[in-house]
Amino acid sequence: MKIIRYSEMNQMLMRSMETSGVSDTVRAIIDDVAKNGDEALKAYALRFDGAALESLQVPQDEIDAALASIAPGLRAAMELAAENIRTFHSAQKREGFCIKNPDGTYMGQKITPIEKVGLYIPGGTASYPSTVFMNAIPAKIAGCSEIVMVSPPNKEGKIAAPILAAAKLAGVTKVFRAGGAQAVAALAYGTESVPKVDKIVGPGNAYVAEAKRQVFGRVNIDMIAGPSEILVVADGTCNPAYVAADLLSQAEHDALACAVLVTDSMTLARQVSAEVERQLSVLPREAIARKAIEVGSQIIVTDDLLGAIEAANELAPEHLELCMDKPDDYLPYVRNAGSVFMGKYCPESLGDYIAGPNHTLPTSGTARFSSPLSVDDFIKKTQYTYYTKEALAKVADAIAVFARSEGLEAHARAALIRME
Repeated sequence: MKIIRYSEMNQMLMRSMETSGVSDTVRAIIDDVAKNGDEALKAYALRFDGAALESLQVPQDEIDAALASIAPGLRAAMELAAENIRTFHSAQKREGFCIKNPDGTYMGQKITPIEKVGLYIPGGTASYPSTVFMNAIPAKIAGCSEIVMVSPPNKEGKIAAPILAAAKLAGVTKVFRAGGAQAVAALAYGTESVPKVDKIVGPGNAYVAEAKRQVFGRVNIDMIAGPSEILVVADGTCNPAYVAADLLSQAEHDALACAVLVTDSMTLARQVSAEVERQLSVLPREAIARKAIEVGSQIIVTDDLLGAIEAANELAPEHLELCMDKPDDYLPYVRNAGSVFMGKYCPESLGDYIAGPNHTLPTSGTARFSSPLSVDDFIKKTQYTYYTKEALAKVADAIAVFARSEGLEAHARAALIRME
């Protein structure tokens, strides 16, 4: 890995998902699905997935069979993950409030679950049941009445058993065999089989990201996620093998992934660089990880650990590891990060699967203003206000003065007419 000084740091390391080259194709797919519904979805399944589908919805008995078919060890791991994710996200659930005043007026906020949400889960050659849990469980806790999942089928028209098993364990309402931009379009517009939803969440490739971008406004979306990122802040006492393994855990995702080490130790920097090369040679996904390491990753050396934290804040990474003995001392200085992993025995992969905090995180530096997926993403907040005639009389003139200062006479009259 390339080693540089902090002053040479490239703030463009964290990159966004590039979708401009597919926008016209995606727009045509969305228009087709909006017009032709199930027929279009089946045609795209045959074209892109090689699957000739008779029906789009996965029947309940197939979902039940998938759960029964997975290995006991995997099921135990999935159930542990689901339990931890529920525990963490249950603490996020909020209640409304009402502020009552002595004059009889009151104002407040009520919390209402989004009624229908759609989950996009990547599939085909990949299987990510963890993503099902991270998206469906917060929606379930929020109280969403319908959770609709879409995932691309394989050539036999099947969705991977672990994905279906996770859907069953997480409380997904309906599952459909559909992937790509066409699945996003189906969720946004509805078809004869796929219900129209109010919000779409979940990761995908450039076509999925662009489709989410284009349907935003018709429905809500969670975020436009870019390639995976990890930034490790480590001091000179860290085991370079641990650090290298953590960097590669994200590099193997995608050739566009970004893995960064920031350290105050040039010795550790050189050791990690050598260790990355050693570990790369034994990875099944070596070609992908190697390209990510060579193109979009680097090691940054700072004068001290506070400087390393500042570098992390500038890059605002998706995943931030504080790989040191006393991470609590440095957490207060972290301003921009999607999820923080504390200490030398807290690898990012712990958060991907088992720990409980969500792994759907802001990428491409958007942690400067965005947050991880949470129960809040599946609720709406509605304000309400009540005033008596006597209470309105006390402020009617102030309303009129304010409204007239903005040139809005009807606003003023709406208050004053009640005083006549």
